[in-house]
Amino acid sequence: MGLKQYAAKRNFSKTAEPKSGKSTNKDKLLFVIQKHDASRLHYDFRLEMEGVLKSWAVPKGPSTDPKNKRLAMMVEDHPFDYKDFEGIIPKGEYGGGTVIVWDEGTYEPIEEIKGKKAQEKHLLKQLHEGSLKIKLHGEKLEGEYALVKTNGMGENGWLLIKHKDDYASTKDITRADKSVISGKTIEKMEKTSEKVWTEGEEKIIKKKGKKNTKVSKRQSKPVAGLKDNKAILKTAPKSAIPKGIKPMLATLVDEPFDDPNWQYEVKWDGYRALAMINKGKVDLYSRNNKSFNEKFYPIYDILKSWKLNAVLDGEILVLNDKGISNFGALQNWRSEADGELVFYVFDLLWYDGKDLTGLPLVERQSILEEILPEKDDQVRLGKVFKANGLDFFAAADRMGLEGIIAKKSDSLYSPNLRSKEWLKIKISKRQEVVIAGFTKNEDTAKYFSSLLLGVYENKSLQYVGKVGTGFSDKTQKEMMEQFKSLIVDKSPFKEIPDVNKASRFRPNPPKAKATWLKPELVCEVAFTEVTDDGVFRHPSFKGMREDKKAKDVIRELSKPKEEMVKALAKETHTEALKPPKGNAAKTLLNPKEETQVRKVKGHELKFTHLSKVYWPEDHITKRDMFNYYYQVADYILPYLKDRPQSLNRFPGGIHGQSFYQKDVKGKAPDWIKTFPYETSEGEKKEYAVGDDEATLLWMASLGCIEINPWFSRIQKPDNPDYCVIDLDPDKNSFDEVIHAALETKKVLDALNVPAYCKTSGSTGMHIYIPLNAKYSYDQSQLFAKIIVSLVHRQIPSYTSLERMIAARKGKMYLDFLQNRPGATIAGPYSLRPKPGATVSMPLDWDEVKPGLKMKDFHIFNAVDRLKETGDLFKGVLGKGIDLKKAIAEAKRIFE
Repeated sequence: MGLKQYAAKRNFSKTAEPKSGKSTNKDKLLFVIQKHDASRLHYDFRLEMEGVLKSWAVPKGPSTDPKNKRLAMMVEDHPFDYKDFEGIIPKGEYGGGTVIVWDEGTYEPIEEIKGKKAQEKHLLKQLHEGSLKIKLHGEKLEGEYALVKTNGMGENGWLLIKHKDDYASTKDITRADKSVISGKTIEKMEKTSEKVWTEGEEKIIKKKGKKNTKVSKRQSKPVAGLKDNKAILKTAPKSAIPKGIKPMLATLVDEPFDDPNWQYEVKWDGYRALAMINKGKVDLYSRNNKSFNEKFYPIYDILKSWKLNAVLDGEILVLNDKGISNFGALQNWRSEADGELVFYVFDLLWYDGKDLTGLPLVERQSILEEILPEKDDQVRLGKVFKANGLDFFAAADRMGLEGIIAKKSDSLYSPNLRSKEWLKIKISKRQEVVIAGFTKNEDTAKYFSSLLLGVYENKSLQYVGKVGTGFSDKTQKEMMEQFKSLIVDKSPFKEIPDVNKASRFRPNPPKAKATWLKPELVCEVAFTEVTDDGVFRHPSFKGMREDKKAKDVIRELSKPKEEMVKALAKETHTEALKPPKGNAAKTLLNPKEETQVRKVKGHELKFTHLSKVYWPEDHITKRDMFNYYYQVADYILPYLKDRPQSLNRFPGGIHGQSFYQKDVKGKAPDWIKTFPYETSEGEKKEYAVGDDEATLLWMASLGCIEINPWFSRIQKPDNPDYCVIDLDPDKNSFDEVIHAALETKKVLDALNVPAYCKTSGSTGMHIYIPLNAKYSYDQSQLFAKIIVSLVHRQIPSYTSLERMIAARKGKMYLDFLQNRPGATIAGPYSLRPKPGATVSMPLDWDEVKPGLKMKDFHIFNAVDRLKETGDLFKGVLGKGIDLKKAIAEAKRIFE
């Protein structure tokens, strides 16, 4: 097309776009992909040919998935120097909007052709034929692509298609949204000062935000006494937006209190909600991951209009004319005609690529106050009161509120944890309950007379009474529609209640017939007190709870506030579990600097965000974890050396989002040893392989709290070094686990088979039998099955060989199936992502006796123990047993 069309469309007195340019690279052809937010967001794919950039506009951006064929509309050629263009094209000019260089690099034909000129000639021929096949070497895109002309979209319509190769992936590559030149996103480029061409000269112009992205004066001031929010954000670790996260919950206490280290909020009567906002996509969902996108569409639409990347925690409610939340109105909300829907936002978990859960509450709320866009009245910043707690509770009572929330000002955010650092104090007694049936009195015209209610105690449904007030005729009709598909013949209660039982309040109750329901629906009731037999007195129906799961409904008992508050005041995090005094073990990292670089085994490792708390209950940090693995390296490395590793990553700590990563191809430093494997789809991948201290600490730097090695080495990948029996309890006590371990030892002793045991660090125990890589995984699994079958024969009352959890009926699983290729469990001396920072600790069999506890072995005492005991597990890697002889002996003794 040449540059005539390009020049004709631009007024170079008003735009800073380049006019020309020439390549100085004599050996390679260059490509660039620019992300362009004009009238519509798109990606401009440009290839160097004939001294210009042949260009295509790709609306959805490139894909690394061969199944996704992307439309690419060919546009006018651009000058070579356009490859470096970033900035703002003035509004009103052709292509007006913001541009960043999303990717750049070199490219070549798929066919092996030497020399730039010969390659270019070949590519021009393919271009004219309408089928261009190229290989990219970019910062983000790698591998083979095809540009194929299509007849269905006019003369300029093409398809950009990824070939199936080592770089193909189903991941959305456009989520990597930063410029490879400036490191800015489109949004940041748009907001920052940029040089643009206007009125015939180059000027610095501050790009103004849209109306709904301005920060109000009320919000722009950081909380007094806090560090600058930018400085705070620098200390937060980088993180992808979390998925499936559940909110932190508060513990119920019996009465209000006042403490200067606590702050207070209103306890709203609504639905707890998390809002995930990222790159224009919004997900609004309940505490149990139920979508609210359609149900509460006005809130969803407002959030979708924001140019903000954040995860917000708050409460959705309907306010009455006095500003008090009305749960019944919320439950029945269908449209704006049903009441004023409001989303109160009170916490910030993630912001613009940063995990904030490890920051103190006051710092999270300071950032929230600053970044939350100015809103209409339906999305509000939750108010925080640094007030006298007793006075605040009294004021809430006078206003008719449900209660108050007390939060420790320095509390960290622990997802899916009911924390004692957040407390709730209710003014009126309320409880979620399971609807287990309904009654209908004789001669009544109502749909039902009362609901039969229950809560779960020890996993059984217990009767807590019936409620017959608080319903409208409309509510009853709607509820009966829900009940129809749930009617069953048998009572779901452990003990069937007498629904016609008389009491001193109702000595002659009307006769009623009970209809039982599957216990799946949840509602909320208010009551005055609980009788000695656990039944609610004077209950009143308040509404259905669609955001709660029936199995999660337990009786909520308030704890004495003195017990909770005094315990927290006395027991700071660091006192919950702290290093022994006089611990002289050499550490890797000093206790002050947040970022430290160390050379380990000749490799430079960077350790960042060292104060980030990984075990919130115990205030144990990343720094503590790195120092532990450095100190224990000599003991753990024999069990990692030459073994592929399954990386179990917890970048946000033990309560944050976690995920397994097997493939490290292209993602690990060059010095990391790897082991190839192929997926069922034929994709070639690579495991990281355990080698030395540097590899161990590199894995820890990824958030691998626990270390999970294969049972076999890369030299003999199909032959495990040991056979493992995993004692996995369900409802069993740890003393029962110990008993099962000792029964296993008896069986193995009878066969003259040596065995070594360790705590799992979680709830069970692992028993290892040395094989010395002499047998296959199938042979190892067969032997383990024989052993656990014999153990189960001895203690059938509380053990099970059933693989399906439901079929075990709460019994301990004697797991022999871990003995298979690629399976992993936490290795010896590995930390575990559990409260208390427990360690999977090898034991002497004399230690395996009732009274032993999992928390006896943790991050701060394991190294001292090892100095005394040495490696009790080393026999696992010693001479292997004669498996055929052991199996023959088992048949002789036990059959």
